[in-house]
Amino acid sequence: MSILIIDDEEVLQDVLTSLLRKEGYSTLSARTGEEGLALLAKEDVELVLLDLMLPDLPGLDVLKRIQIEDPDQVVVVITAYSSIEGAIDAMRQGAFHYIPKPFKNEEVLLNIKQGLERRRLWEENRALREQLRQRYSFANIIGKSKPMEQVFETIQMAAPAKSNILILGESGTGKELVAKAIHHHSRRAKGPFVTVNSGSMPPDLLESNLFGHVKGAFTGAVSNKKGLFEMATKGSIFFDEIGNIPTDTQAKLLRVMQEKEFMRLGGVETLKADARVIAATNADLEAKVRDSQFREDLYYRLNVITIQLPPLRERVEDVPLLLRHFLDKYTEENEKEVESISPEAMQALLDYRWPGNVRELENVIERAVVLAKSDSIPLDLLPPAVANPDGTAHTPATLPDNGISLKEAMSAYERQLIVKALKAAGGVQKRAAELLSVKPTTLHEMMKRLKVSIENLGL
Repeated sequence: MSILIIDDEEVLQDVLTSLLRKEGYSTLSARTGEEGLALLAKEDVELVLLDLMLPDLPGLDVLKRIQIEDPDQVVVVITAYSSIEGAIDAMRQGAFHYIPKPFKNEEVLLNIKQGLERRRLWEENRALREQLRQRYSFANIIGKSKPMEQVFETIQMAAPAKSNILILGESGTGKELVAKAIHHHSRRAKGPFVTVNSGSMPPDLLESNLFGHVKGAFTGAVSNKKGLFEMATKGSIFFDEIGNIPTDTQAKLLRVMQEKEFMRLGGVETLKADARVIAATNADLEAKVRDSQFREDLYYRLNVITIQLPPLRERVEDVPLLLRHFLDKYTEENEKEVESISPEAMQALLDYRWPGNVRELENVIERAVVLAKSDSIPLDLLPPAVANPDGTAHTPATLPDNGISLKEAMSAYERQLIVKALKAAGGVQKRAAELLSVKPTTLHEMMKRLKVSIENLGL
């Protein structure tokens, strides 16, 4: 840990340097404010001890400039008893604490220890926020297809707004991941993201979970309890499968969204609701409205901005990207060295219709990586429904009576695989080579030999 001492008194510099080095700290010294600022600009410093009385600049001015350059820098000010008021001003402006002269060694060390702990917590929180931002950034909602480009564009425009969001899509398309991406790119990103599993609770329990309850509101309510709306204050509340919410609860949810207030069950106090509503469903809400299973007014209140997630079968060109992403993810998690997917397995994965969408694809790759015995995933590690969806064996055609040219059959099969890989890769030869687990130069030579042309494929 490196500590910068900015003080013009030589004796004080010597005392502090000796004390801190005995405790294992590294120290830097500056006699003026400008000298200290110059050192901060080029050295890694975890904490600054700053005298408020310097020969060239007022200590408060130095503090302001430190904070402009590095708002997270921990500064402990040193002051004479006669200028305690200045030290308090320094704390108002962001100093961590102050040490009055003459000081006790224990007091200096305690302040430094507490200041460094504060810095560690700041850095951990910043790293966690960055981790969350990256995890739910658009880069981790995988896809380069046109439908996914439209999804990304809508997320980018909708996230900073205050409007309610409705996410539609089949099961497994990644609705919750999109909801989290919206939250983490919104102005509420520092607030909580609270999920409501709408269809997994009976109505009474769902209302208690949403709005909370007071002691004695019902049998078993032995104390006051906050609801999910309260827990989501200054953040976002995500209703997963909102189409399953009972109609009675729908009416209460509508009131909260309209009036921005609610009461706990059994309570009389009105509480403010300060949470952005993001909802998702795989149901046809318009059909539910027609069948009187979903309130029309709630539907229109939710349906301010709609994001329609395409099923995986409608964005086949994204399958190779998703495969690479999940292959990297689960090889790292399981400490395996699985680097590729065999051509036969790749073809089966590209041909499959994926009724369970991205979630099903992820499960298939995770299972294959765990069971893999080599650096490549063979066809037989895929589930039967994926490897052989029509129930027929992947075997060569029956040999005709007059025989067959093995060379011609192999060339035809190679050509077929290359064409399918090029189509899946959108005509990008480097990506097609990755799908086929060959080098781009090898693919180029094969295309020349087999007379495969990008132009003739219409890509």
